[in-house]
Amino acid sequence: MPALDLVVAAGVALLAGAVNSIAGGGSLILFPTLVGLGLGTVAANVTNSIAQWPGYLGGVAGFRAEYRGQRARLLRLGAVALAGGTAGSVLLLTTPTEAFDVVVPVLVLLASALIAVQPLLTRRLRGEQESRPRPDPAWMYVALFLATVYGGYFGGALGVILVGVLGLGLHRIKLANALKSALSAVTATVTLVVFGLFGPVEWAVVAVAAPASLLGGFLGARIATRIPAGPLRIGIVVFGVAVSAYLFTRI
Repeated sequence: MPALDLVVAAGVALLAGAVNSIAGGGSLILFPTLVGLGLGTVAANVTNSIAQWPGYLGGVAGFRAEYRGQRARLLRLGAVALAGGTAGSVLLLTTPTEAFDVVVPVLVLLASALIAVQPLLTRRLRGEQESRPRPDPAWMYVALFLATVYGGYFGGALGVILVGVLGLGLHRIKLANALKSALSAVTATVTLVVFGLFGPVEWAVVAVAAPASLLGGFLGARIATRIPAGPLRIGIVVFGVAVSAYLFTRI
C-alpha cells in the first residue's frame, strides 16, 4: 500500500478511536475508508477489526473498579462471548466473499440505526434499573451469543447491542456498560487471533492504524466531557447511511 494511503489510514484510525470514546461508531468510519483505499470488503473488515483491538483494552482498564465482585459473571459471559466471537469470525472466513459483499450494506445500515437509537435505549434502561441483585436470565446468554457472532462477523455498533442485551437482562446500566467493554475486548481478541492467523489482513495498515486508534481513544476520552456527543452521533449516522447506499450500488 502506498505511503500516502497509510498516512490516510492512520489519520482516520485516530479519528475513529476518538469517535469510539465520545459517541461510538468508529468502525463505520475506518471500514469504508479502507474499502476506498482499495482493500476488498473482507480484507477491510478483518484489518479494521485488528487495528481497533488496542482501544478495547483501554476500555477494560477504565472500568476495572466496576468489575469488583463480578468475577463469576465475567467468566460465564466471557465464555459465551468467546464462543460467539469464534463462530462469527469463522463464518466470515468460510463463506464466499460475494456473500459478505451482499450483506455488508445491510450490516452498515443496521449499525447506523443502532447508533441513532442508542440515546433512547440508554435513557430507557436507566429508568428501569434496579439496585438489588437478580439472577441472570437464560435468554440473556442466548442473545449475548448471537450478538458476539455478529461481532465476530462484522462488529459495527457491537457495543450498543451489548449494552442493550446486558441492560435489559441485568437492569443495571452502569454494570452493563462496564461488562460491555470486557465482552467487546473478548470478542475483539478472538477476531485478532482468528483473522491474524487465517484472514487477509493488511498488516501495514494495522501497523499504523492500531497505535493511532489507541491514541485517538485516549484523546477522545479526555475531550468527551467537553463536546456534545449528539451532533457527532448524527454525523456518524448520516455518514453510515451514505456508506450503506454506496455499498448497495456495488452489489
